[in-house]
Amino acid sequence: MAIVYDKLMAMQIPPVEQSYAPKDCILYALGVGLGHDPTNEDELAFVYEKNLKVLPTMATVLGYGGSWVRNTGIDHVKVVNGEQGFTLHRPLKGQGTLVGHTRILEIIDKGAGKGALILYERKVTDKATGELVATITGTAFCRGDGGFGGPPREAPAPHPIPTRAPDLICDLPTRPEMALIYRLSGDYNPLHAEPAFARAAGFPRPILHGLGTFGVSGHAVLKTLCGYDPTRLVAFAGRFSAPVFPGETIRTEMWRDGAVVSFRARVAERDVIAINNGRAEVKP
Repeated sequence: MAIVYDKLMAMQIPPVEQSYAPKDCILYALGVGLGHDPTNEDELAFVYEKNLKVLPTMATVLGYGGSWVRNTGIDHVKVVNGEQGFTLHRPLKGQGTLVGHTRILEIIDKGAGKGALILYERKVTDKATGELVATITGTAFCRGDGGFGGPPREAPAPHPIPTRAPDLICDLPTRPEMALIYRLSGDYNPLHAEPAFARAAGFPRPILHGLGTFGVSGHAVLKTLCGYDPTRLVAFAGRFSAPVFPGETIRTEMWRDGAVVSFRARVAERDVIAINNGRAEVKP
C-alpha cells in the first residue's frame, strides 16, 4: 500500500504521555557511555542520583510516539532515522510527566527506487503546567516508499561543515554492550540485539542505535565546550550517514563559531563518518 500524500499530511497522531524518574535518566546516560570511568566525577553526576544532572540529548527519547508509522501505508520495516535534532526551552529535570505532540511537517517523494522523506516535529510539554520543554525534529527515511506521486518538494539543505580543520576533537569509546543498555530507553528494535536479525539486515553483528551515537556526540560537545554543564547545550542536530558497531570509538570533530558549533562524528577505527552536518548551540 503506497503513501497517500494528503491523507498522511492530515493524519492526527495521538499525544503520548510519559512519566520518568531519576532511574530513567541514569539508564539513558549509561546507555550512551557515561560512567565508563567510575572515578570521573563529571560523568558521575549523570549516573548517580545524588545531585543528578540530566543529559540534554535525553530529550530525543521523551514523549516519543514512533508507532504511528505502522498505520500509514509506509513499509515500516525499511524505515530508518535520517536526521534528528532538538531544541530545549528549559533544562531537563530529573523526573516528571511529559506529553509529546507529534505532527508531520512534509513528505518528500525522492522517486521510484529512491525512497521518501517524512519530516516531523514533536513538541514536548510538562503535563502539570503545559510549559513547552523541548521541540524535537526528525526525518524518517522511508527506503521502500519512493515514487508514490507526491508533489515536487526539495529536501532542506543540510548544515554545512566548515572547510577548515576541526577546532576541537573528542574521542569517546563505546562499550561492547552499549546497544543492549541503550535499548532500555525505549527502542527495542532487534537489529541492536539479535545477531541473526542483524545478519539478515546486512550487518555482520548488531549495530548501535543512531540515537546512541547521537548521544555520544552530545556528550563530546558537553564535555569539550560546556564543562559538563547541561544548561549550556540548548540545541543539537545531525544527519545519520553510517552505522557504528558497539565497542568502536566515536571521534567527534567540532568547529566553534560563536554560539554555533558545527560537528561530525567519525568511527575512528574505520575512518567512516557516522553523523554528518551536525549543528549545536552552546550558551556562553
